[in-house]
Amino acid sequence: MGKFTKAHSELMVAGKKLSISNPEKLLWRRLGIKKIDYLHYLSEVAPFMLPFLNERLLTVIRFPNGIHKESFYQKNCPDYAPTFIKTVTHEGIDYLLCNDIATLLWLGNQAAIEYHIPFQPYHARHPSEIVFDLDPPSQNEFSLAVEAALQLKQICDKLQLITYVKTSGNKGLQVYLPLENNKFSYADTRRFTAFIAEYLVKKNTAWFTTERLKKHRGKRLYIDYVQHAEGKTIIAPYSCRGNDQALVATPLDWKEVNENLHPRQFSLDVVRTRLKRKGCPFQSFHESKEVQQFANVLTWLSEHGA
Repeated sequence: MGKFTKAHSELMVAGKKLSISNPEKLLWRRLGIKKIDYLHYLSEVAPFMLPFLNERLLTVIRFPNGIHKESFYQKNCPDYAPTFIKTVTHEGIDYLLCNDIATLLWLGNQAAIEYHIPFQPYHARHPSEIVFDLDPPSQNEFSLAVEAALQLKQICDKLQLITYVKTSGNKGLQVYLPLENNKFSYADTRRFTAFIAEYLVKKNTAWFTTERLKKHRGKRLYIDYVQHAEGKTIIAPYSCRGNDQALVATPLDWKEVNENLHPRQFSLDVVRTRLKRKGCPFQSFHESKEVQQFANVLTWLSEHGA
């Protein structure tokens, strides 16, 4: 695919004609990031981001006049979408499917900044991954997310489970466990996530909580396992966030999860450079589903009355 320029109002992307409007529009005004810069970002992360969007019912948050202006959620495919956009109707909503780079860039041209996805493809009944959302009160308490992630990894290592970790692009971390496709139910995964979350809270009552109401959490980190459920969504890997720092939900190597880690390190421009320099820490994610030993853990939980 060719480079975007001011002169390009139309270009061919993977054999599809794509119109680019207002390429000089500022999406992150304070940082001087224009729509054209954002489209370059999406084109570079597409090989790493698209496998997580593939066949998922997509919800986007659009910021048509930049992240400092009004935003809105969009699930329904608009009537003006080009004919190459694929959709699936679910519960009366005509959802977009973002399976290719042309669709991703078309969405980017619509100033779709955040990409939220469910935990399974639209044609599957069961989740393709488990995600623990580790949510501290603010970025100032991010060290709690680091501690929770490391404790979670230690537990999963003992259970011989493969884990991956990414920033949320906001103030927390998210720990992923890939699962064999369409094999384990949400009831199965809830047994595991509830057990792990309650164990971590019992072990660290001053630091962690599973309290849903923010006003009752105090300065504790919220271990959100309830969000991992049918019909719920999570921010996709490599999605930007609609904050003024242009932060990205960034896959990490586990060795990066330490006292020096902070979410403000991973802006749009940094992630572009980072991918070129070191590749994607989630590169083996989909392959690892075939060797994940989750069935053994469910057996262990049954044997221990959990």
